Amino acid sequence: MKKRLLALLLALMLLLSLFGCGGGGNSAATNPPATQTEAPAAPTDGEPTQAPANLDASGKYTLSEDGEAILNDPGLSDAQATEDNYRVFYEIFVGSFSDSDGDGIGDLRGIINRMDYLNDGQDGDGLSLGIEGIWLSPIFLSGSYHKYDCNDYYQVDPKFGTEADLKELVDLCHERNVKVILDLVINHTGTKNPWFTEFAEAHRSGNTASEYYDFYTYYTKGEEAPAGRTFYNLSGTDVMYEGNFSSEMPELNYDNEAVRLSVLDVAKYYLDLGVDGFRFDAAKYIYYADDARSGEFWVWFMNELRGVKPDIYTVAEVWDADGITDRYFPALNCFNFTTSQSSGLIATTAQAGDVNKFTAYVDSYLDRITALNPDAMYIPFIANHDTDRAVGYLPEATGRMKVAANLYILCPGSPFLYYGEELGAAGSRGSSNTDANRRLKMEWGDGDTINDPEGASYNATRVSAPAVDQLANGDSLLSYYKRLIMIRKANPAIARGDYTPLVFTDTKLGGFTATYEGTTVAVLHNTTTKDITVDLSTVSDLSFTGINACIGLGTATLEGSTLTLTAQTSVVLSCS
Repeated sequence: MKKRLLALLLALMLLLSLFGCGGGGNSAATNPPATQTEAPAAPTDGEPTQAPANLDASGKYTLSEDGEAILNDPGLSDAQATEDNYRVFYEIFVGSFSDSDGDGIGDLRGIINRMDYLNDGQDGDGLSLGIEGIWLSPIFLSGSYHKYDCNDYYQVDPKFGTEADLKELVDLCHERNVKVILDLVINHTGTKNPWFTEFAEAHRSGNTASEYYDFYTYYTKGEEAPAGRTFYNLSGTDVMYEGNFSSEMPELNYDNEAVRLSVLDVAKYYLDLGVDGFRFDAAKYIYYADDARSGEFWVWFMNELRGVKPDIYTVAEVWDADGITDRYFPALNCFNFTTSQSSGLIATTAQAGDVNKFTAYVDSYLDRITALNPDAMYIPFIANHDTDRAVGYLPEATGRMKVAANLYILCPGSPFLYYGEELGAAGSRGSSNTDANRRLKMEWGDGDTINDPEGASYNATRVSAPAVDQLANGDSLLSYYKRLIMIRKANPAIARGDYTPLVFTDTKLGGFTATYEGTTVAVLHNTTTKDITVDLSTVSDLSFTGINACIGLGTATLEGSTLTLTAQTSVVLSCS
């Protein structure tokens, strides 16, 4: 009971610090306390009221005398629950996350064992990270550590576990209202995939009647090679098969109806097993350098899948400029690469950039993609398994990592965290020029036997503190991400509402309003290192009635329509 009480007291501190900014009246601009207990309610006389000390910031739970969390109003849970696809997702590079059997390789059982860390099923208790979806990197049988060269779509790689483990993980996630999507790589396979083995045998034997003869794209020596594409000789033949990523990753032939139906069967199999959808790797390469035909394929494919699961969650990797990703939105959502990585709008805005430029971009982006598909969502991220870790260009000590997190978590759509981001995990290609250095082991600090992936050579400091220490520290980056995700959940309009920028012309402070089911909130960010005061009446006809939440390095004060937001801090305001 003592351990439970201590854990809940720490959770309460995290919940109360959702409102770690001042309400009405004067507020200290320097050295703000890390945690404050003032939680403004709807003001009656221009001044915020103070919540009881034992009430968490969401208003949902009270701590009983024995330390248990009691739900105050069950009706509030409906507003907190995420029933749609506007979710915070967490990418797990499976082999690097958590090892359950001591072989040094992450596995599905390791993820099952860590579910209380990711989402404990107790909405708003502040004990878990609170993510609402999980993206698993490829888990199917493969000879590589990364598994992007699948050798059998119908077999979970034994190093990661079994299909029964996958089903158990999916069921556990669903019990906690967490969706699971699989990384499905269907542009290419591995060379030991039975499809390619049969393709090779058909060509070596000259068996043109084989159903696999045209399963992969190829040309025959003596013919003109397709321009701009990479081909390799199939030993013992005159066939040159396509492999734009690697000789070990032959490309499927989507002009062959049997190929289309075969990959469709794979996707349906895992939907029937219970997964909620897919992340589609290399989506624009279905037809190399032909976005029109690739886009047409995805329209067909997604229509088929929605016939099986209408609420399927899918997101495509189309690593390109918006003008290219736009061609895929009629079929499915795409990750936004314009706002990601070191040169993207999230990072550059977090480095004391102009928030108005960021919100103007998001507004135009939303207008454009929803015109192409009314159900389209903004899918932001800072980094993933193919990029350098964000802490390398957003140093945690400067506060920029927190500011960047504010910008894209308190934003419409469905943001993605890369595992370890919440710890400030480091990792980059470096001079070794290997992606393994971007996929380093999760730093649990509690004896987990997980090792770095094959080929890793990163020797610099990994994290300022491992997860076990950050869990016990209310001021850690991990605790910050917990608070941030709780703020997003407590204000559903942020993710789902009609987005309207608040356009400021003489300051870098900026933000937006969002209206959802009759509720309007405003989100404002000060990414600079100086305090800023603005008159909100100059940018909106709305009345700003109180501070719902505040998070960052400083404080916020709202007096009438005048907002003072200190350096590197964000605020959520109620509006009417």
